[in-house]
Amino acid sequence: MTDQAYDPKDSKFKDLMAGTGSGATRKLKGSDPAFTTRPELMGTFGMVTSTHWLATAAGMAMYERGGNAFDAAVATGFALQVLEPAMNGPAGDVPIILYDAKTDDVKVICGQGTAPAAMTIEKFHELGITEVIPGAGLLPAPVPGAFGAWMLLLREYGTLSLRDVTEHCIGYAKNGFPINHTLHNFINTLADLFTNEWKSSGDVYLRNGVPQPGDLLTNPKLAETYERLIKESESVGGSREKKIDHAVDMFYRGFVAEAIDAFVRKEPVLDNTGRRHYGLITGDDLANWSAEIEEPLSYDYHDYTVYKSNSWSQAPVLLQQLALLKGFDIENMDMLGPDYVHTVTECAKLAFADREKFYGDPKFVDVPFDVLLSDDYNEARRNLVSDQASFDLRPGDVPGYGGDVYFKTQADIDMAATRPAPGFPQEAVVPGETCHVDAGDRHGNLISVTPSGGWCKASPVIPELGFMLGTRAQMFWLEKDKPGSLEPGKRPRTTLTPTFASKEGKPYMAFGTPGGDQQDQWILNFFMRHVHGKMNLQEAIDAPTTRTTHFPSSFYPRLSQPGHVSLESRFPEKTVKELEKRGHKINLTGDWSQGRLTAVTNENGLLRAAANPRFMQTYAFGR
Repeated sequence: MTDQAYDPKDSKFKDLMAGTGSGATRKLKGSDPAFTTRPELMGTFGMVTSTHWLATAAGMAMYERGGNAFDAAVATGFALQVLEPAMNGPAGDVPIILYDAKTDDVKVICGQGTAPAAMTIEKFHELGITEVIPGAGLLPAPVPGAFGAWMLLLREYGTLSLRDVTEHCIGYAKNGFPINHTLHNFINTLADLFTNEWKSSGDVYLRNGVPQPGDLLTNPKLAETYERLIKESESVGGSREKKIDHAVDMFYRGFVAEAIDAFVRKEPVLDNTGRRHYGLITGDDLANWSAEIEEPLSYDYHDYTVYKSNSWSQAPVLLQQLALLKGFDIENMDMLGPDYVHTVTECAKLAFADREKFYGDPKFVDVPFDVLLSDDYNEARRNLVSDQASFDLRPGDVPGYGGDVYFKTQADIDMAATRPAPGFPQEAVVPGETCHVDAGDRHGNLISVTPSGGWCKASPVIPELGFMLGTRAQMFWLEKDKPGSLEPGKRPRTTLTPTFASKEGKPYMAFGTPGGDQQDQWILNFFMRHVHGKMNLQEAIDAPTTRTTHFPSSFYPRLSQPGHVSLESRFPEKTVKELEKRGHKINLTGDWSQGRLTAVTNENGLLRAAANPRFMQTYAFGR
């Protein structure tokens, strides 16, 4: 028997992966192993998955030098800041959910920075900005959360030093890494902006013109920033923890904070309003912020308990979808069929409507999750799902809670006014660029992380540091009395949403994906196929997936598309036609076009891992 090379364009391959060929029943029912784009990895020592293979390699190296899953995650995360600068950076955001085998406990680390003290609704109105906060430039910058969260993870749960976990990212920044088509496209699209306006970005990304795919890209200044943090941290001597604490001080109260403060005051920066603005963030804002360890929210679904962060992110919307779907016979649905897609889509519309009405930073907003996740509430909500697609935004009613919600469709928004001003690229305000990391080790630890923000496409490079500020504050509303309304010190309700699940009371799986508002839809589809479709991790990731854009987007300009459902083109034609009969507005997005999922499980000491094949970049390593 000879090896067979599978061509994704080949009809037999497409039928098999769509579940429409001879292997369809076997694949969906999970009996004999099915062909997958990659193997589901198995081992007992350690697993790392991430959205870039070189970052995954950095994480795996931490296991080989004696580190645990938390060390591996930090090293992977730092590497991603160099390798995917259009998708995350040191001044971005990072929510973390982890299972600590030593304490047998699930915890959340909040790396979502807050609105600066000067960032108020009144301030934006003074600047003539009354509808939505710009999606690019300096104005939407919250306090950087990523560095503090990674350091808190390393200090409290890791075992290695800051020097250990930054070795690979410094090497990539100094010696270069081969850029891929995605990063090339970003830089090419932004070349004029980097040349004429954001010249500090041009100094990094256009040093020798627009780099081509495969060219080596370096960022020496970022390497210097990491190296100075290491040198400063080691200068104090003492314990590993004391050195990490000093690195945090240098970032939030030392030379990094000073450079950020000076940069936003130095000169105004062009943003998508077509005007130049100074930033609102100050050194005091950084000095007064710190990452925090929190308790997760959870929901029991069949034999599983799913854990998410609180309502400073959209994360609980996954739990609400599970609470609704618990009352449907998902087990006996064809997961490529119209009943499944319709049911999941209609429940998503209801859950995300509640997101819009109720969710906000729990330090500022009381969100009634005891009601929203209750059986009685979800039984009543479930009755709203009919056999036809809904075109309404239908949040639930909990007396005394929530704010007003409404659609903002193309008919409601002056789309011409929301487009970037002439000379400012649309690509700079395109949402959803994010990374993901999952890891598990031989000790039983599991971790899921979704780093994002600090994008090179959305804000200029700070010359002294080699990285950009974030733009997450664009998610605040500039209207008062909404759960997501802007207030100083408040966390914007991020879309970032890593996930952890236990199975039959035992720690089981860390998983997640990039993708903005779509994250908790793609995560749900993966979970349903693993739990009810009996697919292994790789099969569940490979399977065609879907999302709806029915509800308001979290990103500028907050557009809604009522009734819209996007399907990967591998769904059977009969499914598409039946969904159209039920009233859904269908958009086919291409065979392999949605999601960048990864997952790691630990079941009785056997580690498994899988990574998304879409976009030719995400990878899992392990042994």
